[in-house]
Amino acid sequence: MSNAMVEVPRAPKLRMVQINDIGEALRRGVADFLAAPLFGLFFGGVFAAGGLAIFWFLSLADMGWMIIPIGIGFPLVGPFVAAGLYEVSRRRAAGLKLSWKAVLLTVFRQRERQMGWMAFVVLFILWVWLYQVRLLLALFMGFSAPSSLSKFLEVVLTTPSGLGFLAIGSAIGLVLALVLFATTVFAMPMLLDTELDFVTAMLTSIKAVTSSPVTMIGWGITVTVLTIVALAPAFLGLLVILPVLGHATWHLYALAKEQ
Repeated sequence: MSNAMVEVPRAPKLRMVQINDIGEALRRGVADFLAAPLFGLFFGGVFAAGGLAIFWFLSLADMGWMIIPIGIGFPLVGPFVAAGLYEVSRRRAAGLKLSWKAVLLTVFRQRERQMGWMAFVVLFILWVWLYQVRLLLALFMGFSAPSSLSKFLEVVLTTPSGLGFLAIGSAIGLVLALVLFATTVFAMPMLLDTELDFVTAMLTSIKAVTSSPVTMIGWGITVTVLTIVALAPAFLGLLVILPVLGHATWHLYALAKEQ
């Protein structure tokens, strides 16, 4: 009886990312959105609707002060939501037919693949972010935080305790954001593209980011700025910004992957 050898998938080799790759990825991302706008608007709409629902719930619960930390943390789950956008870009690049059935079926199948585990990683970091906000709030302001957003902003921006909360919270948030960015920026599209396990995909993503730190930090800043701009009009800017960034992330991964 012969022993069958099981072939273990290997992580793709990712080359150093150059500054011009960011511009090219964004250009292709915009092209994908314009070529298939209904897909982009659908996935962007799902994300924007989730943000509006959270905003509405917090307003009803008199927890307006949580709108900012959740508004900042909420986009952290974007890479998982963008799985459908990755599939649209993948199919267009491969010359495959676009259909709602094919794209949505691919997204649905991710629950049985390693991307489901990556979702837990992303959501865990989001939970840590929200927990540290509550902890710092208690340390700097006690348990009498203003319930309204306007009062919260007034306290944070005009009092010593509020400024301390803002400074420490921002530093911790930056660290969490860098960890999340490094582990997911290439891992998410990689898991859609290959049969890798999520740990290998995360390590490969981290290695790729650390090999091109300046360029990848530039990409992270670009994503952050565009996301903040998109959040300004009550999350509605995400209808366009999220699809473009989702498509562009796929293309940045494709450009980094050695052929």
